[in-house]
Parts: sequence; C-alpha cells; structure tokens
Amino acid sequence: MPIERERLKVMLVSVSQRATELITDLLPTDQFSPAVSVSSADEAMRVMIDCPIDIVIINTPLTDDLGIQLAIDLSEKETTVVLLLVKAEQYEQVSYKAESCGILAIAKPLDRKTFLQTIKLLFATRIKLKKLEQRAETLQTKMEEIRLINRAKLILIEQLKMSEAEAHRYIEKIAMDRCIKRSEIAANIIKTYENKY
Repeated sequence: MPIERERLKVMLVSVSQRATELITDLLPTDQFSPAVSVSSADEAMRVMIDCPIDIVIINTPLTDDLGIQLAIDLSEKETTVVLLLVKAEQYEQVSYKAESCGILAIAKPLDRKTFLQTIKLLFATRIKLKKLEQRAETLQTKMEEIRLINRAKLILIEQLKMSEAEAHRYIEKIAMDRCIKRSEIAANIIKTYENKY
C-alpha cells in the first residue's frame, strides 16, 4: 500500500542568492514545504537545533566552511539527507570523502533534468529513512515494555514466590480484567513493591 505523499522540510545553504532562487524554483511544491534558506554553516546548525530538516542542499563553497564539514556534521548527528553541490574540478575529491559519510555530491554546473532526478532520489531516500526511524521507535518501545514486564515478573517471583509462568499469567489476567496494557500493570507492580522494600 503506497503511503500518502508527504511534504518534506528542506534547507538550502548557499552564499549565492541567485543559486538559492534557482534551486527553490526547481523544488516540487507537492513534495517539499517552502525551503528554509541560510548562507552559512553556523546558521544551518542553528536552524537544525530549532527545527528538524529532512533534506539539506549545500551549494559549496560557503563563507565560513567549504560545506563538506557541515555536511559531515549533519550526517553524523541527524538522519537528514544531505546533497553537496560542488565545482566540477573538486567533484572527485569531495565525492570520495562525502560518499563514505552517506552524503550525495554532484558536480556544478548541473542541468535541470539531473537536478530533478537527484531531488527525487533524495526524497525517496528520506522517506525510506523515516520508515526505518518509525520501525526503530516501535521496536524500542516494545523492548522497554518487555523489560518492564520482566522486571515486574521478577518482583512477583521474589516477593510472592510465584513461578515465572504464574507471574506471567497474573500480569496478563489483571491487564485483561482492567482493559489496560500489561506494561501499566508491570509499572504498578514495580512501584508497589519497590516502595515497600
């Protein structure tokens, strides 16, 4: 089942206002929210602190950084997809370094078709990452619930001398009777017995 197309947040980091305008005009409005535009690495990092960005396009060079270090910093700290636009003569050197960090680099000047294909690739990559993030969050939540329930069962085994199977059935039955999650019952058991001893 295809997911509904969502609008991703994009940030353009470029010293050139003209380049910013050209790139902004090329971004499909059905896929992207209005772009945030900044002209330096410092500004870009401040924006990322305040508002998570899905895709960052860096038009190198910047006034305070070539743009590569910014791209590396963003790729290490965030799940943001990063695109570096670099001069043709720097492309081989920059792309080699960028690719090892999961950063996409393309050479300037670039034509409209290449840019649009690259944007579609970035969009698809970010959507895939979002799905993986959601799956990881779900698994993390389930693991926390399992830890909580296991801790509660251990308390029941130690304090009430239940077997592991009895402790499991006890938690399950109370959760069903009260129509609440097992993790809530487990949390109550932990709170009750840890306060007593």
